[in-house]
Amino acid sequence: MAVSLKKSPLKPGEVLIGALLRVPTEAIFRRIVRELNEAGFEGLALPHIAVMRYPGPDGERPGVLAERAGISKQAMNRLLGSLEELGYLKRMDASNSGSARIVRFTRRGHAAWARIVESMREIECEWSAELGEKDFAQLKKLLVRVRESPLVR
Repeated sequence: MAVSLKKSPLKPGEVLIGALLRVPTEAIFRRIVRELNEAGFEGLALPHIAVMRYPGPDGERPGVLAERAGISKQAMNRLLGSLEELGYLKRMDASNSGSARIVRFTRRGHAAWARIVESMREIECEWSAELGEKDFAQLKKLLVRVRESPLVR
């Protein structure tokens, strides 16, 4: 199938896949930050999600986290510094690789991560109730299929 690169305006009511994926993702991130703050994990803000989102930063190098988040190493290091000051993680020398640094959760960071997982499980239950178990399972199945396909590489 040939893809047309001509400018084609959106049809009335048309929503493209990017928005359909972005809007719920952003709502989830805002909710996670709100619930973390309400649970006593003060200081966390929406930009910190670039570090704290799945699969999490524990054991990763800052450069890997920056690439995963789609931001510069400098921006990632600012976020990591902020999270260090808040007591959620620490950067340390990797045990066997010279000057390389890795990120490790502190006890507080592990607790925040556990709360994130708990929030995500609650969200999944709510979405399953809203969409119906069968449709929600199909949604997850299709999203896993997309994640594992060449479409996102």
